[in-house]
Amino acid sequence: MHLFSAMFLLVMLAGMPSEALYPSPEEGWQIYSSAQDADGKCICTVVAPAQNMCNRDPRSRQLRQLMEKVQNISQSMEVLDLRTYRDLQYVRNTESLMKVVDGKLKVASENPRSLNPKGFQELKDKVNQLLPLLPVLEQYKTDAKMILRLREEVRNLSLVLMAIQEEMGAYDYEELRQRVLLLETRLHSCMQKLGCGKLTGVSNPITVRASGSRFGSWMTDTMIPSSDNRVWSMDGYFKGRRVLEYRTMSDFMKGQNFVQHLLPHPWAGTGHVVYNGSLYYNKHQSNIIIKYHFRSRSVLVQRSLSGAGYNNTFPYSWGGSSDIDLMADENGLWAVYTSIPNAGNIVISRLEPQSLEVLQTWDTGFPKRSAGESFMICGTLYVTNSHLAGAKIYFAYYTNTSSYEYTDIPFHNQYSHISMMDYNPRERVLYTWNNGHQVLYNVTLFQVIKTSGD
Repeated sequence: MHLFSAMFLLVMLAGMPSEALYPSPEEGWQIYSSAQDADGKCICTVVAPAQNMCNRDPRSRQLRQLMEKVQNISQSMEVLDLRTYRDLQYVRNTESLMKVVDGKLKVASENPRSLNPKGFQELKDKVNQLLPLLPVLEQYKTDAKMILRLREEVRNLSLVLMAIQEEMGAYDYEELRQRVLLLETRLHSCMQKLGCGKLTGVSNPITVRASGSRFGSWMTDTMIPSSDNRVWSMDGYFKGRRVLEYRTMSDFMKGQNFVQHLLPHPWAGTGHVVYNGSLYYNKHQSNIIIKYHFRSRSVLVQRSLSGAGYNNTFPYSWGGSSDIDLMADENGLWAVYTSIPNAGNIVISRLEPQSLEVLQTWDTGFPKRSAGESFMICGTLYVTNSHLAGAKIYFAYYTNTSSYEYTDIPFHNQYSHISMMDYNPRERVLYTWNNGHQVLYNVTLFQVIKTSGD
């Protein structure tokens, strides 16, 4: 393949394939194809799920289950060993007593008349001393049954391990895992070099969880290292103050391991975004944007978005005080809103993240009340034509050229009422809140990369 003779096309499926992602969010990267077309252009398709591809392999799940079983068996064997040793010591200590009782019983059976009341009482006392041995012997019987079960488990484990070993051939599971991690690192590096592209497709929806009310928002940080997997959830659109922070996506799916942030000012709408450790949101009944820092649990800055409508003056088609929609992409932090001077058409402003000052503004000419939702990718605003079933991505505004075009990119609105739709440039997926369901969409970005030979 002549990669350096001419330019090549790269079709990049960023995010996670719907058929392969959940219920486990720890997935891996894959290259599905690489082919050369008739014009000598290289067409590469890269699918980049979340983390580790080995976790998706049924054999790896079997191996993890086997490892857990081996650990459980080892712990059971240790308990048995300790218990057996203790009971054996007790049996040895009572061995001499048993011999004395046995001798007295023989004498009594051979000559009953020799067993006087005093001798009978002594024999009875000796037998009473042996009574605690009965539960010890019963435990022995139970332990013997457990050993048989453990032996059968070990036999089954050996058979499964042999089958997996034959299926996997010469490769060791750890070796495979290291190879995948190396591939993941290289693909991450590759993706960072690829940069931006034009949206050409949206995958089937991936339902992560069903929680909360009909309206809300959820997100991960758009600008932090990939090792930080925290997820934030904000239920409702009216006067909310409670933000739940989950440690990982897996914890969010299970609804566990979270901390609560109580915001000092309530929010309006669902157009919030987490960017570089801070939450940016619209203050209730105002056009003020607030920057709340999670670590210090304090407001770092708040600033009015001059002229922006609020309190359902210029919402999306679904309402919900969605006048101001904050979002982030590869180019930074953005505010999408409108005002009376702009006649209700969508306005895009790029914000300075520290001071919240407006750096530049574009008037798209698209009426905001006709939009279902919108999101930014690589400096381009994509707008849906509805929040209900049958919605599609209908309009795109390119801030780099101050131009627009009408598009026809369908996507499946599975639960028929989207109240939040935001792009995460770090993961290259769309986060949506759809009628009480938290849903992800993968995006397909297209770009032409010229090589040094051109």
